[in-house]
Amino acid sequence: VQLQASGGGLVQAGGSLRLSCAASGSISTIYGMGWYRQAPGKQRELVATITSGDSTNYADFVKGRFTISRDNAKKTVYLHMSSLKPEDTAVYYCNAGVRTTVLTYLSAWGQGTLVTVSS
Repeated sequence: VQLQASGGGLVQAGGSLRLSCAASGSISTIYGMGWYRQAPGKQRELVATITSGDSTNYADFVKGRFTISRDNAKKTVYLHMSSLKPEDTAVYYCNAGVRTTVLTYLSAWGQGTLVTVSS
C-alpha cells in the first residue's frame, strides 16, 4: 500500500493551495484518512481527519481555513488550504487506515509534501 502526496509549493500569505493524496496497492477498504504536518524543529501534529462516513475533525489552528475531503472512488484525500499564514509552513503528510486484500490492517503514510508560506 502506498500513499502519494502532491500539491505542495510556495505561496504568499493569504493564498491558497490544494493538497492531494492518492492511495494505491492491495487495498480492500480505506477507513479514516487525514493530514498531519511537521514544521522544522517541531513534532508532527494533526491537521484534519475524515472518516469513511465523511465526518471531519480539524485542529483549532486551521478551523475555518482548511477543508478536508475525500473521493472514495479515486482513493484520494484532499486538503484545501486557504488564508495561509507563514506559520502554516511545514511538510504535510497524509495518512490512511487501510485493510488490505489479505485482510491485514495498517496505517499508511505518504512521503510528505512541503508547503512554504511567505510573508
